[in-house]
Amino acid sequence: MPQPPFRADHIGSLLRPSELLELRRKHRFGQISDADMRQAEDAAIADAVALQERVGLRLASDGEFRRASYHSFFFAQLGDIVPDWVPPEEQGQAATPRRGVQPRARIKSRLQWTKPIHVEDFLFLKKLVKNAVPKITIPGPCALHFRGGDAAILEHAYKDTDSFWSDTVNAFVKELTALHDAGCTYVQMDETAFAKFGDPHVQEALAARGDHWSALIDTYIDVTNRVLRQVPKGMHVGMHLCRGNRAGQFHSEGSYDDVADRLFNKLEIPFYFLEYDSERAGTFQPLRFVPKNKMVVLGLISTKTGAMEDRDMIRRRVQDATSFVDLDRLAISPQCGFASIEDGNPISPQQQEDKLRLAVEMAREIWKDA
Repeated sequence: MPQPPFRADHIGSLLRPSELLELRRKHRFGQISDADMRQAEDAAIADAVALQERVGLRLASDGEFRRASYHSFFFAQLGDIVPDWVPPEEQGQAATPRRGVQPRARIKSRLQWTKPIHVEDFLFLKKLVKNAVPKITIPGPCALHFRGGDAAILEHAYKDTDSFWSDTVNAFVKELTALHDAGCTYVQMDETAFAKFGDPHVQEALAARGDHWSALIDTYIDVTNRVLRQVPKGMHVGMHLCRGNRAGQFHSEGSYDDVADRLFNKLEIPFYFLEYDSERAGTFQPLRFVPKNKMVVLGLISTKTGAMEDRDMIRRRVQDATSFVDLDRLAISPQCGFASIEDGNPISPQQQEDKLRLAVEMAREIWKDA
């Protein structure tokens, strides 16, 4: 079995079946039991695994079907923490991709890892897969700070940021170790901050709260490296970067130019999932900084719209990227998950399946080892 990342990969989250969403609504109001909710999730995850195998993927996620968002469940297990508060008037679907509000973090207790968070999810997923590698996704360690800054950290729970970062690193290392001990070999960190630093609107918002975007890059790289240096041997950890993905909306625009050198050369991670489905991401030129020992998964297929990508366009774009990174160090995927929050993006289940199949078919055309 080839090792991650795969020539055709995907970011993790999948559209929740409408029946599952309705049951979750009832569960919140106490109309169905925890056991019934769990049983429904199990069945939906089994169908999701079957979908991924049907289209020919060499990995399988659980679609993040047990989560309300790609990261909220994880951080909620570490204390009285809400990483993604959004004002009610800013919530909802977007007919076309547009800039949405950046969610905010509320931190009312210290972070403390007390038990495995996704080990049970991994073990269930492992039982379902036949010829694929189970993939677990977790948020990146800097998400809370990016969404709240020092103010959110110091308002209730901490007296200094050093303690916050130490607690963060400790929690992530313990979770990765628990996953490894359970047999997990493939983990993806979703760390969207790095891709957003090049947006002038984001830079201004950070400055308004007292943060300089360039200094934060160095801080976030240092914190993430403290985690990565303690990843157990045999575990493949990659990082996904995007500019926001909430019900078809995005949170930022701008190329990777401002972060590329440090992102690819200072961050000690072996492969990256990069959003490249629209002009918002800029050109491939920042890939010139990618060192020879790292891989890049090009997110050329959009999850924000149901329109299918042109096959010739995908081939051309991969070829364009080879001007900066050798073909054998490239792969392709959708640019983000299909449902970073449980409501999902404004596309249909059939369009989702078609896009996943497109990634597999294009990978088989472009790479002999796909």
